[in-house]
Amino acid sequence: MTIIEQNLVPKSPTKKSEDGIVVTKDYIAVIDGSTSKSAYRYSRSCSNGCYAMRIVANFIRKAPANMSCQQFCKEVTKAVRKHYTSHFSLLSFHFSPPTMSHLSDHPEDRLCASAVVYSRLRREVWMIGDCQCLIGDQLIENPKPYELPLAEQRAAEVRRLLASGTTVSQLLADDVARRSIIPQMITYMKGQNVDYSVIDGFPIPQSKVRIITLDFQPWEVVLASDGYPFLCPTLQESEQKLQWQRKNDPLNIGQFKATKAFVEGNNSFDDRSYIRFKV
Repeated sequence: MTIIEQNLVPKSPTKKSEDGIVVTKDYIAVIDGSTSKSAYRYSRSCSNGCYAMRIVANFIRKAPANMSCQQFCKEVTKAVRKHYTSHFSLLSFHFSPPTMSHLSDHPEDRLCASAVVYSRLRREVWMIGDCQCLIGDQLIENPKPYELPLAEQRAAEVRRLLASGTTVSQLLADDVARRSIIPQMITYMKGQNVDYSVIDGFPIPQSKVRIITLDFQPWEVVLASDGYPFLCPTLQESEQKLQWQRKNDPLNIGQFKATKAFVEGNNSFDDRSYIRFKV
């Protein structure tokens, strides 16, 4: 595995990224910690999404080379689950920590991350949750099933607000349209590890995990988080497309629709991570 280029940029210049990149002799991975919708806080030093990303990253750094995707899903689930069961004394809660019964009924209160992982030994790309990759020139995505409907709902609310006199600048300073979809987003999260896969300490259905197997010819691979709205074969192209989006549609309601805008003062609408390599 030969790394060609990589990039990791937090959405906010004042907060830690919830994305992460891991490179070992056996694995290359992009991890996207989910932005929390919960009042629970699992760490004193970073957000829930950042904390979830770090758990997954640490697991990958120590993972045995010969793991199958199924074994990976099982063991990384255990790694997250430990932070619900045996590590409560180390966690930072403003009130009593959630029980496993509570977490079973309320996925929004779980630690949660997505990951796209390349296994050197198996020559496979594993896609767990909302992430994307390029194999040669083929774009492969694994979006949450509710992401586009919610983005459409938010876009409709943005257009309604603009028609009623709210300015673009006001919406970039305060994305009230995003807040309007949070209750629906929490409802849709009942489908975590039922309708779609994530890493959250609960069993991951293999039918919702994408596995792409590479043959033994040379391949160029890009792994990325969904912070890149238009994933391209080079980092420069991907960054240029992102900046085009910011300039031409900062509210993300046109060709590319998202559940959040380019909030004023932020680096982008989301954390972004990108790694390109040859195998």
